[in-house]
Amino acid sequence: ANLSHMKQFFFSLVLLFTVATVQAQVANPVSWSFASKKVNANVYEVKMTATIQNGWHLYAQTQPKDAIAIPTIFEFSKNPLVQLDGNVKEAGKLEKFVDNDLGVSANQYSKQVVFTQRVKLKGKAASNLSGNVTFQTCDDKKCLPPKTVTFNVALK
Repeated sequence: ANLSHMKQFFFSLVLLFTVATVQAQVANPVSWSFASKKVNANVYEVKMTATIQNGWHLYAQTQPKDAIAIPTIFEFSKNPLVQLDGNVKEAGKLEKFVDNDLGVSANQYSKQVVFTQRVKLKGKAASNLSGNVTFQTCDDKKCLPPKTVTFNVALK
């Protein structure tokens, strides 16, 4: 009888760990929101806001040479009606992280960062800016695999 109790206990333990692991995999410490604002006649600012859960970090688009973190990368779909005006700017409290043990550093954000892309509409018709953002998040103990989120923002 003792052995079957042990088996049952062990099985429960395995189940518990499995559930914990699955929950960790679906953890989503960063939520994104996308919005556009008309600046003038045919110029828009598209704001891509990352809200980051406490204890987690999102990496800046530009990383130091010794970084192993994956930078945040925006890719915009080609659209003949929309012209990108400059690069994606980022606004937030940039933290310079240094891990002396590993000899790596990173440019990262906590809490929130707003990425802004200016675009010019060619012509009068309303259009949209679509694409995706690939990013990685880490906390003090682990990093989640890079994730890609797609977006489509109306320009009107």
